[in-house]
Amino acid sequence: MKKENIHQSFEVIYKKVEECPLVNLHLSFFQMVYVISGSGFLHINGNAISYQKGNLMMLTPNDHYTFDIINTTEFLLVKLNSEYLKRYQSKSIDHIECLLYYATHLSGCILKRKEDEFLVKSISDSLIHAIKNKDIYDEDLITHYINALIVIAARNIAKIKPAGLKENADKRILEIINYIQTNIFFPQKLKISVIANQFDLSDTYLGNYFKTHCGETIQSFISNYKIRLIEHRLKFSDMRINEIVNEFGFSDESHLNKFFKKHRNISLTGYRKAEIFPV
Repeated sequence: MKKENIHQSFEVIYKKVEECPLVNLHLSFFQMVYVISGSGFLHINGNAISYQKGNLMMLTPNDHYTFDIINTTEFLLVKLNSEYLKRYQSKSIDHIECLLYYATHLSGCILKRKEDEFLVKSISDSLIHAIKNKDIYDEDLITHYINALIVIAARNIAKIKPAGLKENADKRILEIINYIQTNIFFPQKLKISVIANQFDLSDTYLGNYFKTHCGETIQSFISNYKIRLIEHRLKFSDMRINEIVNEFGFSDESHLNKFFKKHRNISLTGYRKAEIFPV
């Protein structure tokens, strides 16, 4: 298995291929893949996902992948290292590298907002024009295009819902999920009684209602969502354990460590070391 590395903050590549020139690759960076034309399959981490024209896919560090080209495909590849994403500044998107890593839980195209498809195509066309027609301030222009793609990817990934959520789920369950994700750093706001009161429901009804529509308990959803975010902090940020404690509202490091070990069967420091120095 060949490990792909990137030796700069970002790289933008246009490719037209009839078959994947490299197979069984192991990423060490984030990669957005936009399909300009063509179709085939993306084999990623043991799963086969079909792709077609207009798809935007997010590959994350440690992903193993191969493209199986069925019809000649044009790709736009935007490669980003973690440092670029850590430096990314946004007024409303916190820890964007963690959010993008969350794309691992999506299948195939990450575009969930139909209206964003036109924007991504326009940005793709602009990026291709910029890399083919070199001119003054190219790097600045390309950076702005990349950042626009990041924001679009982030707001689509932010719409990730429980795997068991029914496709015809009603508006209220979506509002409850959005409330939980928005307030994930505030434990007091995530108490069942507080959430129930927020939506004018009884505690018992809220529990049954959430499990019926999402296939898991509300407590499980909150814990799993929080655990994934903590994992991403440990993998992709330089945050100290006590900073993560404060961010998520735990009483102390012992409390956070107990919570994490319960769900991942490993300590916080053990998890971070395993990610930095994999066996």
